[in-house]
Amino acid sequence: MLNFEFVIIVVFWICFALLFYCYAGYPLFLFLINSIKRILKKKSPFDEPYDLLPVTLIVAMHNEAAVIEKKIQNTLAIRYPKEKLQVLFVDDGSTDGTSDFVIKYPFIQLLQQDTRKGKTAAIKTAMQQVQTPIVVFSDANSMLNSDCIIKMIRHFKNPVVGGVAGEKRVMNKDKVSVEAERFYWRYESFIKKQEADFCSTIGAAGELYCIRTSLFKLTDDHIITDDFLISMQVCLQGYRVAYEPGAFSTESPSASLEEEAKRKIRIATGAFQSIGHLKGALNFLKFPLLSFQYFSHRIVRWLICPFLLPLFLISTIVIIKKGNSDFYLYLFYFQLLFYLLAALGWLWVFFRKRAGIIAIPFYFVFMNVCQIRGLFVYLNKKHTVLWQKSLRTEISSIPD
Repeated sequence: MLNFEFVIIVVFWICFALLFYCYAGYPLFLFLINSIKRILKKKSPFDEPYDLLPVTLIVAMHNEAAVIEKKIQNTLAIRYPKEKLQVLFVDDGSTDGTSDFVIKYPFIQLLQQDTRKGKTAAIKTAMQQVQTPIVVFSDANSMLNSDCIIKMIRHFKNPVVGGVAGEKRVMNKDKVSVEAERFYWRYESFIKKQEADFCSTIGAAGELYCIRTSLFKLTDDHIITDDFLISMQVCLQGYRVAYEPGAFSTESPSASLEEEAKRKIRIATGAFQSIGHLKGALNFLKFPLLSFQYFSHRIVRWLICPFLLPLFLISTIVIIKKGNSDFYLYLFYFQLLFYLLAALGWLWVFFRKRAGIIAIPFYFVFMNVCQIRGLFVYLNKKHTVLWQKSLRTEISSIPD
């Protein structure tokens, strides 16, 4: 019979190893491999000229009257040959007069769904009208920099590239919850860049990404995280998704912590839903590098780490009660300090004060709690493709 103390120590080290690997080891491994590759690489893929391919920009919208005028002006400001840019706005059953704003602009082709069917159904409706070899997707409440399409289109010079993910940035509004959200997206952007250099970005953000039109394979209308699934389907067809930080979307932060939680729980629910549609992404024999990345970045973070965090703390407490070395005691103090800072960060945010650096441990815990809540929403089958979008602060500027 196994000794109980031995089992607890094994559990502790499994938790420690997987948590470290997920949040630090995996990104550092990619960074080191990519650094070696850059030393050996002599020529940039963008040194030679490339053609500006015809593209279609698709914007799905539902009750976006508050922001749609700014989105239209932002679209007008995109620097791309007008004869090569088709713009499709598809209205998913809006009831606030969103389409009345769009119809005033003849350069936009407006498609309408009389009843609300969800964003995925709206995208599928728009895709039936696309005749260009490249399609760009963007959200109605996301503002794009003017060179975004030019920056992304150059990647398609490489025939192996099937899609390009843009960068998401959170506006620096004077909101107490924004510091950690911005830090999180900078961290995610770093990982996406390393993944793209290693093999392929694992999932694009719906605010801005593009794919080869022929690679669009989405069939289910009830997909929540359509952006992730569409971009991963590109990879499963033997292509890679590049990452272009020079093409970015700017989005205002959530209006409150409650609104941010609502958004995170929905994304988590969609993440668990997408796993069932991406069984092929874990075929290590067929897609060795892609499967390694998908497992490391998504499966471990979504399914494993949120539950390892409390188990790591509990196993540490049990071990120090058994009188083991000071190493475990120091790790207990570190975890205790981390969670105390997270609680302090929550208080700061709750009382509408800027949390500064302590927003980082708070947001880390907050995201993992939302991940667990999203799993229970998914398992209880309480999710729907139709949802009330999170409230955000007003968009006051358009990126250059």
